Amino acid sequence: MQRKTHRQTKPRRGDLAQRLLVLLKRGNLLRPGERLGVAVSGGADSVALLRLLLELRQELGCVLCVVHFNHKLRGRASQGDEKFVSKLAAQHGLEILVASEDIAAKTKRERGNLEDVARRARYAFFERLVQECRLDRVAVAHTADDQAETVLAHILRGTGLAGLGGIHPTTGVVFRPLLDIRRADLRAYLRSKRQSWREDASNRDTHRMRARIRHKLLPFLEKKFQPAVVDHLCQLAEFAREDEAYLESQSAQREKQFAQPAQNAVRLSLPDFLREPRSIQTRLLRRIVERLKPRTGQLSATHVGALLALAEQPESGKSLPLPGGVDVRRESQTLVFLPAAKNQRESPEKTVPREYAYEVDLRTGGAELYLVQLPCRLRFRVIDWPREGRETSNTGAFLDRARLRVPLVLRNWSPGDSMQPLGHQKRHKLARLLNEIGVSRWEKRAWPVLTSCGQIAWVRGLGASHEFAAGAETRTGVVIVEDQAS
Repeated sequence: MQRKTHRQTKPRRGDLAQRLLVLLKRGNLLRPGERLGVAVSGGADSVALLRLLLELRQELGCVLCVVHFNHKLRGRASQGDEKFVSKLAAQHGLEILVASEDIAAKTKRERGNLEDVARRARYAFFERLVQECRLDRVAVAHTADDQAETVLAHILRGTGLAGLGGIHPTTGVVFRPLLDIRRADLRAYLRSKRQSWREDASNRDTHRMRARIRHKLLPFLEKKFQPAVVDHLCQLAEFAREDEAYLESQSAQREKQFAQPAQNAVRLSLPDFLREPRSIQTRLLRRIVERLKPRTGQLSATHVGALLALAEQPESGKSLPLPGGVDVRRESQTLVFLPAAKNQRESPEKTVPREYAYEVDLRTGGAELYLVQLPCRLRFRVIDWPREGRETSNTGAFLDRARLRVPLVLRNWSPGDSMQPLGHQKRHKLARLLNEIGVSRWEKRAWPVLTSCGQIAWVRGLGASHEFAAGAETRTGVVIVEDQAS
């Protein structure tokens, strides 16, 4: 009698699991050996993600762990969600990592938006788990429907290209493997597995914009206008992210070229900046503010428009406060970005010491001074005037060495200073002369003035004083050259 043998075969993988496997491999989203946290709220989408990854974990070669964050927003229902997720993890022999926080109280303390505060708290928990080396990454269950709803919400609120990009497939330690899969497919999958899930009643509260888009607007668009509206919105988001990434890379290059860090501030060269297309200009402004701001705050399109107007107007001395604690000043052909004064009653320029006085010693043939207040470097060089003077461009920054008396001091401008510039018939207040050449009131406080035995001999941008300027009788001169500090 012949004995029948039964060959063991792998259980047939479902179509949805196979689709997810293709997506994961195409995007190189998982690496063998990774310890992957699956964020499970108890809702259908996150439960389906967990079950799908359980089907695929052997082929993917990753270790799964359940992650749950209890926002304490729905009383007993929130506690029920946590118990459900804990039981689900136990059924599949998975470790569960849980955290909780009273998000309603946190939102009240921070005077923030409930959804935004909840999201930041949840993602901070995920980040902490990775920093503590308990996980390598965290998978969350945003779907194609979530993507379409997000793009529509951004369009309705008003958005640019970045907002059209919607939800990104990867953000920091978090990645989203279900962005190409519809919510209905996930529910059908769970029903085929006879797997239950938890329903969040707040998702059906159409007083909230997201719920109205989900339950009213998208179904209406699918039925009356375009059955493939979700796919098309997801495709739009992908195109927008690609274009935005390119424009961001270009603005990053321009930031290195045009924006000069200086003393906890950033100085943006306007002639270079204004030659760029508007798409690069707006991104460059946002990058600088984001990098510099000491606290949270979001730039709106109105703020960016005001910044562009400040850059385009010809007059110096204007300033603009921005969200996040950043002040922007127009100084001649430069926009200066700096943290706002801690005491808002105190003007920002008073928070930076501007007074200085350095003795200039020319006995060795020259001197060099670095002014951290501007910043710039001034070089003083004693030259043979008849020979070298003719070879040097006539900028007015030439002094007669014989007329200079010690102490020779380089100091900042002081109220009441006056001089008679070379070519003028009489003395003028420095404040007026500096204003005429476009020096702002902030720049003026640190503006370099060279004095000879107490008398003004030279002023940056105005050149030599009439009494000290090199002339036909000069035999030894002093040339002053400025370098921008690196």
